[in-house]
Amino acid sequence: MYVLMAVVFVIGYLCIAFEHPLKIDKAAAAILTAVLTWTVLVLGADTILPLLQPGSHDPGDSSAVVIESLRHHLGEIAEILFFLLGAMTIVELIDSHEGFKVITDRIQTRKRVHLLWIIGLLTFFLSAALDNLTTTIVMVSLLRKLIRGRPERWLYVGIVVIAANAGGAWSPIGDVTTTMLWIGGQITASGVITGLFLPSLVCLLVPLIILSFRLHGEAPRPRARAHLAEKIPPTTTLFERNLVLTLGIGALLFVPIFKTVTHLPPYMGILFGLGVLWVTTEFIHRNKHADHKHPLSVVGVLRKVDTPSVLFFLGILLAVAALATAGHLTQVATLLRESFGHIYPINYAIGLLSAVVDNVPLVAGAMKMYPLISDKMLAAAAVDETGWLSQFVIDGNFWEMLAFCAGTGGSTLIIGSAAGVAAMGMEKISFTWYVRRVSLLAFLGYTGGAATYIGMLALR
Repeated sequence: MYVLMAVVFVIGYLCIAFEHPLKIDKAAAAILTAVLTWTVLVLGADTILPLLQPGSHDPGDSSAVVIESLRHHLGEIAEILFFLLGAMTIVELIDSHEGFKVITDRIQTRKRVHLLWIIGLLTFFLSAALDNLTTTIVMVSLLRKLIRGRPERWLYVGIVVIAANAGGAWSPIGDVTTTMLWIGGQITASGVITGLFLPSLVCLLVPLIILSFRLHGEAPRPRARAHLAEKIPPTTTLFERNLVLTLGIGALLFVPIFKTVTHLPPYMGILFGLGVLWVTTEFIHRNKHADHKHPLSVVGVLRKVDTPSVLFFLGILLAVAALATAGHLTQVATLLRESFGHIYPINYAIGLLSAVVDNVPLVAGAMKMYPLISDKMLAAAAVDETGWLSQFVIDGNFWEMLAFCAGTGGSTLIIGSAAGVAAMGMEKISFTWYVRRVSLLAFLGYTGGAATYIGMLALR
């Protein structure tokens, strides 16, 4: 049964990785994988659990232990899912009010190099406040209004993918994996911002500097279509757009403050912000016709939220939790330590692996493989001559570097991150084109950022 669990997980993982050739949504594969792994675990509990802690469980009590473990893990996973659901709803609400136009309409330059730096830096900081997936969708939509022709636009879209992943890595709300570590207690908001801002910025600056020597002239602008714009009246006023944008970004940025002041989990802060926005939008649209009001309300926006992604996270996190309960991840952690011997190559390898394998289960697995060490546990440890245990305290070097590597390593392949997959679908970018034109730039940026983080540790 122990081996069968691993086989079921690997098969499910392959179905997720080959989602497009199989034409099966990865959420469906993840959900089935989660249910099957826990089913195998509970059926084989009498043989698996005694191997972990001999003599600690009665044979007849093993199923109850598994079910109790399932409830414990589901509680932790629910915190992540409610946070993501609230954040995605807020972002969709801003987008439905055309709030992002306040930012995008200010870009006027046509010079390729200037446009490259504006797009790169805007994406970098925007993804820290929103998330890398949403930022990519917004920026690709913006590029369609700024640059004519897909071949011309694709290189900028590649930079958007790199910048979105880099920007999300240093913010507790900018990337799913960083959010998972933040909610799990491995990192703090202030710790990840101060520790990863510079490495993440270097990860973007390296590709920008290289491309600045290759791009020249002006980018072709799309042809004006003023006559079409006149036929479509604006659905929101300037005041409504600015108000919703301000409240939405404010709600996202308020979450770390709310957690620090109240000590409540982050999902409570995001739900508070969503509640404020919900009441506000209901009030400002109260006198509008139902057909105009519905698309601008939270009820209408919830239909646009990417629910399959939420179910995918639920499935894959539950499947990883099953492997953690059965002891598979402890074995993998021991193997990695024996093979690499240090946190730097372990994290660097995880980052590169995330270009092929989804980074959510990788980080979830690492969180289960390596336990969070409290100050009391560190003080109680008899011997820590190598300093291994001290890497796993809150804001420890392992967790910070894991957030960076898992967040940015996926940029080396277009299928390695949610941002890349979204860009690939929106712009029909081929896998081979991205490998030829962008992958090396992303790899150099990723390596430069990792080296920067290691250099910062050496100077402390």
